[in-house]
Amino acid sequence: MLPGARLALSSHRWCNLANIRLAFGGGISKLVEDHRMTVAMTAFSIFFESGVLISSNEALQMSSHRTSTISIVIPVLNEANLIGSTLDSLSTLSGSVEVIVVDGGSDDGTREIATARGARVIASERGRGFQMHSGAHAAQGGVLWFVHSDTVVPEDAFQCIRQAIRDPEVVAGNFNVRFDGSGAAARFMTWLYPKLRWIGLCYGDSAIFVRREAYRQTGGYKPFPIFEDLDLLRELRKIGRIVHLPATVVTSSRRFEKRSFALTFTRWIVMQALYWLGVEPRTLGRFYAPVRSTSEKN
Repeated sequence: MLPGARLALSSHRWCNLANIRLAFGGGISKLVEDHRMTVAMTAFSIFFESGVLISSNEALQMSSHRTSTISIVIPVLNEANLIGSTLDSLSTLSGSVEVIVVDGGSDDGTREIATARGARVIASERGRGFQMHSGAHAAQGGVLWFVHSDTVVPEDAFQCIRQAIRDPEVVAGNFNVRFDGSGAAARFMTWLYPKLRWIGLCYGDSAIFVRREAYRQTGGYKPFPIFEDLDLLRELRKIGRIVHLPATVVTSSRRFEKRSFALTFTRWIVMQALYWLGVEPRTLGRFYAPVRSTSEKN
């Protein structure tokens, strides 16, 4: 008998047993069995697709592990100078976690640094939206956490995320942001970001996390060169609540360094306005200055 067929019969017998218990077990038993059946059927679905035969207990354990795991997805392209600090901050977190570094074609040793620190490194087509979606597809966790390669996370980040998703209405969330520069531009942007939340704006550098099922339901990140974060959050708001956590991530202010902040900020405002007026992100991406020069980074 094929493994898939054996799984189908096993799951059928398990469901019949659950139904008998539900009929005679009372209210509390009903809730317990209902939950176990949902979890088990999720696991059966996962492993039926792969053709792997496992027992009911193994299925429950695997599904439970997947639900409790947080998958951290980090898109990179020539980030040798920064990826080490980001991964070091993640290594202090406790709990079930997997770290996936999605490389868009680095040639500066980024992949080697990530591998040496225990991250799973996968290759992807270049582009932050595309890379994050590739990482989400490869991830195993029940929560997907998208962290930029120039961002350092707080030690209590996992506790904050897990506390937030205890609310079943919460589908996603993000963190406070502090820009690490000492100049006026970094201080201004650190001041501005909380104000932007008043009008519903938050960005990928605030370390967005999302339930796996909600990500799947919305289609996830689009392969946009810019505003892929705004697009995802707009879709997520249609199906649930997005929360803002009080903990703070520290991100690089390099976009504002060694260039005119007034010009950079003005261009950012104009592009925001055009996006909300309906201009395609792919079109806007043509006018989006890269964070780093091509000789240095993406």
